[in-house]
Amino acid sequence: MRHTAKYLIKHYSFYLGGDQPAVSWGERLRSCVGALLGLSLVFAVAKMLGELVGINEWLMASLGASALLVFALPGSPMAQPWAVIAGNSLSALIGITTFILIPEPLLAMPIAASLSILGMFVLRCLHPPAAAVALIVVLGHISHYRYAFFPVLIDSALLVLVAGIYSNLTGKQYPNRPK
Repeated sequence: MRHTAKYLIKHYSFYLGGDQPAVSWGERLRSCVGALLGLSLVFAVAKMLGELVGINEWLMASLGASALLVFALPGSPMAQPWAVIAGNSLSALIGITTFILIPEPLLAMPIAASLSILGMFVLRCLHPPAAAVALIVVLGHISHYRYAFFPVLIDSALLVLVAGIYSNLTGKQYPNRPK
């Protein structure tokens, strides 16, 4: 059976992002500006706090992915404050513990990520970037639990705070309130 090019494009566009909802340019810009302002503010405050207390680790790389969720998808359950803050912090704690107990990184990384996912299920705080936090901790050879508090918990809380202010000022409710 012969299919037209139009049919084939429509049928296979799913594999090229065709299942993504249409988003207006206004919403795209709102999300991008929010991420820019939010991350800039979080990084500046975290760097200042780090310098104030003499800590070099003031940033976690997965914060960019968290910013995508809280600014572009503020209605997602995975972007809510409990998910962001608890998910990231729990995953840091699990990553640190795994790094301390399992010296082989090729074994420690998947164990840390999978245990962080299990922990997030148990605490009902699923946040996809948090699984990366566990990997980052193992890859970074981080063995002090302070890291889970600063930068992870503090940066996550700052991001949620800025997202709440920005989203509500720009017409998006965040955090979501159960109905």
